[in-house]
Amino acid sequence: MASTFNKRHRLLARWTLVSAAVFAVVCGWAYVTRDQGEDTVLPGQQVEGLISVLESAEAEATSAIRFRDVTADSGIDFHHFPAKRASLLPEDMGSGVAFGDYDNDGLTDLFLVNFASSLVDPLPSDAKASCRLYRNLGGMRFEDVTDQSGLGWIAYGMGASWGDYDNDGDLDLYVTAHGDNALFENAGDGTFRDVTDKSGIQDARFSAGCSWADFDRDGDLDLYVCNYVEFTFKESDRGVVKRQYDTEQPYTLNPSSYKPLGNSLFVNQGDGSFAESGSMAGIADPSGRSLSAAWVDFDNDGWLDLYVANDVSNNGVFLNRRDGTFEDVGPSSLAADYRGAMGIAAVDFDNDLDQDLLITHWIAQENALYRNMHFDAKVGASQGRGPWFMDAADECGLGQISLDMVGWATGFADFDNDGRRDLWLINGSTLEDVSDHSQLVAQRPFLFGNRGNDHFEDVASSSCPTMGESFVGRGGAQADLDGDGLIDLLFVVRGAEPVLLHNVTPNDGHWLRIRLRQRGSNSSCIGARALLSAGGVVRMAAVGVSPSYLSQSEMILHFGLGQVDSIDSLLIVWPDGVEEEIQPPTVDQLINLEHDGRYPLQLVDQDNRQSGGHQLSGQGGAQAIPVRRIGVERTSNYFKAGY
Repeated sequence: MASTFNKRHRLLARWTLVSAAVFAVVCGWAYVTRDQGEDTVLPGQQVEGLISVLESAEAEATSAIRFRDVTADSGIDFHHFPAKRASLLPEDMGSGVAFGDYDNDGLTDLFLVNFASSLVDPLPSDAKASCRLYRNLGGMRFEDVTDQSGLGWIAYGMGASWGDYDNDGDLDLYVTAHGDNALFENAGDGTFRDVTDKSGIQDARFSAGCSWADFDRDGDLDLYVCNYVEFTFKESDRGVVKRQYDTEQPYTLNPSSYKPLGNSLFVNQGDGSFAESGSMAGIADPSGRSLSAAWVDFDNDGWLDLYVANDVSNNGVFLNRRDGTFEDVGPSSLAADYRGAMGIAAVDFDNDLDQDLLITHWIAQENALYRNMHFDAKVGASQGRGPWFMDAADECGLGQISLDMVGWATGFADFDNDGRRDLWLINGSTLEDVSDHSQLVAQRPFLFGNRGNDHFEDVASSSCPTMGESFVGRGGAQADLDGDGLIDLLFVVRGAEPVLLHNVTPNDGHWLRIRLRQRGSNSSCIGARALLSAGGVVRMAAVGVSPSYLSQSEMILHFGLGQVDSIDSLLIVWPDGVEEEIQPPTVDQLINLEHDGRYPLQLVDQDNRQSGGHQLSGQGGAQAIPVRRIGVERTSNYFKAGY
């Protein structure tokens, strides 16, 4: 711990040169280097026999992953924050993008959130400043349907998330903002209506990320809304500086200047209304400056737990008690660091059948890769304690390389279908350009190719010229937008146009994509899991657990299989707890599985499990698929690998 502490603070001292007076620089450097012996390794110093992760990143290896920037020809005409920047914190934090098939045509559409103007100006009436909805036409082409849809919302917009809260089979949309948030109900005919007041789901504070989930397993989606800081602007605050970690930042740009806000948990009442229960449930997290939240089943007991990424405050780790309340297990989890946390990616990156977490951070703090240590499915034994994590970022090549960056949106995806999940990550500074204070410092994104053995290598520049450029990134999400079995990307650039990247990787690896649906409740199956066994490897993926930053990726599960051309077994864990093995489908297709949800939930033992019915459709059209029930051997309420 001591060496990590010094490393972060030494780099913070370096960044102090940008934002502090010479006196502060000297003092800061004196602090981090005091009492250092002659054997102390300073930043940039070469050490014989030591491989520098930073150095290896600069000499990128070639990669099979290829993207093509298709923004100009996509039909997406959008400009984020069409205003002059006034150096106020909310203006620099957004915004996001949400992928979802709102019209149920099988193609993933996209919603872009806009921060319509500077806070010192009134909200404009110009439609170009509004949030925008784009319908997917196929072939990486999109149609702007904002005006006819009713989603041309003009606000100081931050994040968005799709979720079928009324269980009518189509996706509704929640959008957060600095100020009033909004819930839009999908009418099923391509239009939406604002039902915020009617539903009781309003939060008029400075909100950031939002995440849907059926945390209480009653069949209805509930919503968690992150609230950031109690931002109020006074002209007298201009010119004032305030310390943020070991740097001095303008008061109006520093989250430490403002008190944190508690978060909201809106519990679905089943009649179109919600009841705010954050404090009652124990997850309001009032001391956290919250930006993102992920509903993830950490301990594999079938109940979704909650991770909250907080800026300049401890992160929140909350264990679901199964009675509508949560236990704060942050200290014992070892994943509640006090850093500047922004984005979250949740995935089983090491294929041990539990969910791990990638958290993006501010300058000099390293991004964290929390390896879930609670349950090792490969040996089928609990570790004998609550959920806990170990930061494996450095050992996996994801730590030191991020020291100079401010990380935001992120996600895991197998871009080349080689059977290993790769990682993308968007960067963009919060520091002003010293030569032009109306601009923020641009930074290049990361694309980490998974080399196996839990080792990642940055291959961004070799994948696409655009990925080698720098911009002020914020939100971002992933989806297979053209149905070719390759995952595409969209990045939101603060104060500019978004970047749409079409995955054109030579695709010689096999794959399977699974769309899960549930009749009568939780129609998108948020929280459901698939366990796929192929080629001697069991892979797991969960629906809707990875929120990125202010954004939402598609809810279709994607498995890259490499050269393995057949699937041994496919097990689905439905949101109601039913576990079913499906007859293995053929590879290289999207399949649709539908389940009859069994609510109200009845907890049954292993010998009393019942099978739900399914319809599966794929490239060959709809067909009835026999469901083979198996006796799943359980250890610590979850599966052994090799079932």
